[in-house]
Amino acid sequence: MTKEPHTPAPDLEQLVADADRGGRNVGGVAGATLAAGALIWSFFQLWYASPLPFSFSWGIFNDTEARALHLGTAMFLGYLAYPASKRSARDRMPWYDWVLALAAGFCGSYLYVFYNELAGRPGQPTPMDVATAVIGLALLLEVTRRALGLPMTVLGLVFVAYALAGPWLPDVLAHRGASLERLMSHMWLTTEGVYGVALGVSVSYIFIFVLLGSLLDKCGAGNYMMQVSFALLGHLRGGPAKVAVVSSAVNGLVSASSVANVVTGGIFTIPLMKKAGYGGVRAGAIETASSVNGQIMPPVMGAAAFLMIEYVGIPYTDIIRHAILPAAISYIALFYIVHLEALKLGIQPMMAAGPSRTPLQKLAGWGMGISGTLLVMGAAYWIGTGVQAAAGAAAIWVLLAILAALYLWLLRVAASHPDLPQDIDVNHPVRPQPWPTVRAGLYFLIPIGILVWCLSVEELSAGLSAFWAATAMLFQMVTQRPLIAWFRKQDAAPAWRHGWRDAIGGLQDGARNMIGIAIACGTAGLIVGAITLTGLGLRMTAFVELVSMGNVLLMLIFTALVCLVLGLGMPTTANYILMATLMAPVVVELGAQNGLVIPLIAVHMFVFYYGIMADITPPVGLATFAAAAISGEDPIKTGIQGVTYAARTAILPFMFVFNPTLLLIDVNYGWELALVVAGATLASLTFAAATMRWFRTRCTWAEVGVLLLATFMLFRPDWFMDRIASPYESRPAGDIQAIAAAMPDNGRLTVVLRGINLEGDELTKTVAVALPALETGADAPDTGRRRLAEAGVTLMSLGDQTQIGGVRFGSRAQRSGWEQGWDVLEVKSPNSQRWSDHWVYLPALLLLAGLWMRQGRRQGGNAPIVSARRNHSTGP
Repeated sequence: MTKEPHTPAPDLEQLVADADRGGRNVGGVAGATLAAGALIWSFFQLWYASPLPFSFSWGIFNDTEARALHLGTAMFLGYLAYPASKRSARDRMPWYDWVLALAAGFCGSYLYVFYNELAGRPGQPTPMDVATAVIGLALLLEVTRRALGLPMTVLGLVFVAYALAGPWLPDVLAHRGASLERLMSHMWLTTEGVYGVALGVSVSYIFIFVLLGSLLDKCGAGNYMMQVSFALLGHLRGGPAKVAVVSSAVNGLVSASSVANVVTGGIFTIPLMKKAGYGGVRAGAIETASSVNGQIMPPVMGAAAFLMIEYVGIPYTDIIRHAILPAAISYIALFYIVHLEALKLGIQPMMAAGPSRTPLQKLAGWGMGISGTLLVMGAAYWIGTGVQAAAGAAAIWVLLAILAALYLWLLRVAASHPDLPQDIDVNHPVRPQPWPTVRAGLYFLIPIGILVWCLSVEELSAGLSAFWAATAMLFQMVTQRPLIAWFRKQDAAPAWRHGWRDAIGGLQDGARNMIGIAIACGTAGLIVGAITLTGLGLRMTAFVELVSMGNVLLMLIFTALVCLVLGLGMPTTANYILMATLMAPVVVELGAQNGLVIPLIAVHMFVFYYGIMADITPPVGLATFAAAAISGEDPIKTGIQGVTYAARTAILPFMFVFNPTLLLIDVNYGWELALVVAGATLASLTFAAATMRWFRTRCTWAEVGVLLLATFMLFRPDWFMDRIASPYESRPAGDIQAIAAAMPDNGRLTVVLRGINLEGDELTKTVAVALPALETGADAPDTGRRRLAEAGVTLMSLGDQTQIGGVRFGSRAQRSGWEQGWDVLEVKSPNSQRWSDHWVYLPALLLLAGLWMRQGRRQGGNAPIVSARRNHSTGP
């Protein structure tokens, strides 16, 4: 391994800068202003996310004020960071960009500067208000063009034009229209448009998590995870590809930028994959597929995941719980795909695995590693909760002391060994020893552990949890190098300076990474504002129902295609906001009208998954272009190959919409959880084998069909069991409270409703709501009524009829499609006579066992299809 860090080529660095941070790199006053502005923005967001404003009763900003400052700063920095065009100079700042930046900063923060005046005259904008809104809207669209591209800007203009031109449009699109004054007031002076929910989530959650990821990357956590992956997997068949998959998955824990993930890992893994024999196209496609999926890997997911907190109305811990299994099996399937590619191509290990070990020794090693990890995690939990129980109010100080002692001990361990190399020698790769590599950077896991603890054990909000993790990360960045130097008895002064530079650089990088996301949220708010102002959402329901003919599967295919098309010109965040606003409620509603209960989180995850797929799909997938630049191959061919590998991710959203147990919905812990995880994992592997046409050896098309059948049986065992017995028993509407009282904690109550919608049509639909546990009085006679009330439902009895008397706004029931004034026709309780869906796993396993044995007989004596390759290969 080399000692000097290997940096990406200048064109790759520029690609990452253009995509994530803005391509301008200037010095002098302009550079200092940009750096200072980014630093101040990060400090403001840390202050806003912290409990300090309430502790000191100073510097408290309400949500609207924070959104205005957030957007104003993003627009100001956007004009400084993003040049007017690709041909513009990156090393100087034109005078007109200064003017635009100052004007944009004023217009964006106008709602904060004149907050009291605007609050005193709601709905009565002055000429100055309207003029500021018009200019601000124009400046927002221009900075959107610079940061996100022309398609997003054109889409924003189309929706603004649609809001203004309503009376002159064809009947199917016509609406009352809005005057310029009303439109500007709605979009710029309220929280219904630009300053809406999306920008609020950007302020409260997205910024602090993006900042945390930037700090972790800046301090060296990304390199540590790459080195650990290389130490554990580099010696295997197809090792570089497996390193790419695992390192991207681990990096996905802390980073959510597809392009940055491709470049930081791909500069090592892609040349190594080519050297191993994968070829340039396959190497770029594997890196792209693994890096893009980093956005779906908890706990730090893509920015769109934080928007689900508001759109779905559930805490971030629930989103992590729903996302963890699909993300894990997606990476497991990709790992299996690259292994199958290695088998097909006859690729052999590139480097020695060290002293030979028997299978029993290998199993014992992995077993000790996994059990040791679980033991450490369990010890951390029991020590933390034990200290809280024993120390009471002083527990926080005791825990901080324990954490500080752990941090010092881990640094002492790291100081007693050489530093990890900053790169991997692609010409002469040498596998590092696993355990010395792992122990050299265990202290990087402390901030991640703090984040998980705050989210899951303390049950703090996502923003506050990320604040404490970021604070720990900043402290670590400043102190880790000086303390290691002190343990090594070296001069600590240069290390202190290096640590402060890293901390400041991480704060600046985090803010610059947020410019495009904040602008995307503001422009998406503009689109959402036009939808709410014109009632376009209601028309979308009728349009989608017409296109899909009421078929939920066709509706989902249509939604997926729209996501992919929008992704050609929109970032993932904006794509998700638009589709979550337009399509997610439509899919849930039409599913309910067809008797299918689709959880809202499943639809939002569906949209999220297909939004990130756009980073792979040609012709404009940025992650694909980055990988192709490293491999030196055609980006279109790389993208097509990447889509093939990404098929295992593309199939998952369809599966968990129809089988929500994949999102761990209605899954009890214990054997049921183990069966769901095992079945889903095996299904992902069999589907990967089918897409590769390789199981134990090359598959015939009939064998591919068997693999697909087994995949469907493992992913959708409920479909087969539904053919045998109904999943529900029909119960009278009058029993609803008794059934609600008997439901398990967070169990879903399913009912059939009938009523009249806004268009005057009588409809029947099936809806469900998760019933929360009651903290007190769970055995009281009115338990069912209280649990329904907690979920947002109030019932009203009219003779022998039961009617929905009220649905609380923003409640679980309201988001799940329950309608006030509708009649409850029946309650659907689980069918106690129905066999478990998991019995379907048995015939699926028999199919796979038969295919395995059949291919084994055919394989006997056959030579590998492709001989081992050890030299460079440029094609697939």
